[in-house]
Amino acid sequence: MNLKRYSDQQEIGCDEAGRGCLAGPVVAAAVILPKKFVISELNDSKKLSEKKRLEIETLIKSNAIAYSIGIVSAEEIDKINILNASFLAMHRALDKINKKFKLILIDGPYFNEYKNFTHHCIVRGDSKIDSIAAASILAKNSRDRIMIDLSLKHNKYDWQNNKGYPTLKHRDAIKKFGVCYQHRKSFKLLENQMKINI
Repeated sequence: MNLKRYSDQQEIGCDEAGRGCLAGPVVAAAVILPKKFVISELNDSKKLSEKKRLEIETLIKSNAIAYSIGIVSAEEIDKINILNASFLAMHRALDKINKKFKLILIDGPYFNEYKNFTHHCIVRGDSKIDSIAAASILAKNSRDRIMIDLSLKHNKYDWQNNKGYPTLKHRDAIKKFGVCYQHRKSFKLLENQMKINI
């Protein structure tokens, strides 16, 4: 699948992973790709197998002009809400970029302006624009690694498999063991939830 650039300017793509999870951080990536760089299988991370994502990640990192990761914790998410946390994660990723760019491309319909840069929001941008797709892969892989690492300390929640998403096994573990500091207390953690004692 050959994804396109948005413009002839030096553009940077941004995307996040983990918005729908019950636990763990939201993670964003920012990527600047060379103008003539093509990865034939580059696509939205959700449409790729884990094996393929890891293969493409290696190509992205070895060929990108610049890339970075921004992280916002579960505690911060509870304070500012998940939408603002997603924007903040992208801002943190952009803060780490040490190469010049002219245009920011965002996956989705909304974004909080970053400094004085022009930005464009593109719905399903991760399946249309190469730099956004690259960012979606780096964000997804980075967050998966974080959740696998956290699962070593909190193995009863099965995060190594569900990555914090609301699977039946994850919800059952919350019912049985309660929540930990990595759970997003502002989220509906259980279907019949009224109040969580923490």
